[in-house]
Amino acid sequence: MRTPPGLTSLLDQGIIDEIIRPLMSGKEAQVYLVLSDGEERVAKVYKDAQHRSFKHRADYTEGRRSKNTRDARAVAKGSKHGKAQEEAAWRSTEVDMIYRLRDAGVRVPTPYHFLDGVLVMELVKDAFGDPAPRLGDVEMDSEAAHVIFHQLLREVVKMLCAGVVHGDLSDFNVLLGTTGPVVIDFPQSLDAAANQGAKEILLRDVANLNRFLLRFGPAQVPMRHGPEIWDLYARGDLKPDSVLTGVHRPSEARVNLRGLLKELEAVEQDEMRRRAAMA
Repeated sequence: MRTPPGLTSLLDQGIIDEIIRPLMSGKEAQVYLVLSDGEERVAKVYKDAQHRSFKHRADYTEGRRSKNTRDARAVAKGSKHGKAQEEAAWRSTEVDMIYRLRDAGVRVPTPYHFLDGVLVMELVKDAFGDPAPRLGDVEMDSEAAHVIFHQLLREVVKMLCAGVVHGDLSDFNVLLGTTGPVVIDFPQSLDAAANQGAKEILLRDVANLNRFLLRFGPAQVPMRHGPEIWDLYARGDLKPDSVLTGVHRPSEARVNLRGLLKELEAVEQDEMRRRAAMA
């Protein structure tokens, strides 16, 4: 096959030994089955911005900050350099998130190399040694679907405990490997504490998992896992092993706005005094 332009440099540098075949094409990237370090892996080549179909990208990039102030100013101005830096950051977010989530015990593919905007990572396999199918392409009975659903809820909890919301979670961004589901595709993932839309996006991710389960039969109990998970997180009570019930009642406690405003005013005054002392 003709060498895809995005993989030429990796072949030249010996990161990839051989390109076996295209494996999958999504709205963000083209994935190839490759041989690297003597074993089958996948190489994810991100599409250029004009060829991607991911919608409302700004909703996901809110809260992402560049460590380089020059780059941050360029991104804010929308200059050519800024757009290039924003594009590089969008591509590198996935590898950053995968390392972060792997350290938190989330079931994600093992990353090996990230070079020239291409991510080389573990090939998740099925019981026959073939590339694992997407969960959305697999038929199963209701009992098996319930098991996988609750496994994925646990992954959502572990991700949020690590401060991450997937942002595009569904049964088509999950691979069914030999030891269970593996979550993939993280370029749109967001920091739960820094993005104002994190709650809404987390609820949508969990709702997508609910829809997967409903394909295999009606729910036995109300499924309000999303609000339950977020409420535990917002209260600081969410743990990787938190017990979920799927039943959630919104808090009826009223917010003490006067007290909150006093606290904010006190913080502002403390900051003003700190800056005055440093002047």
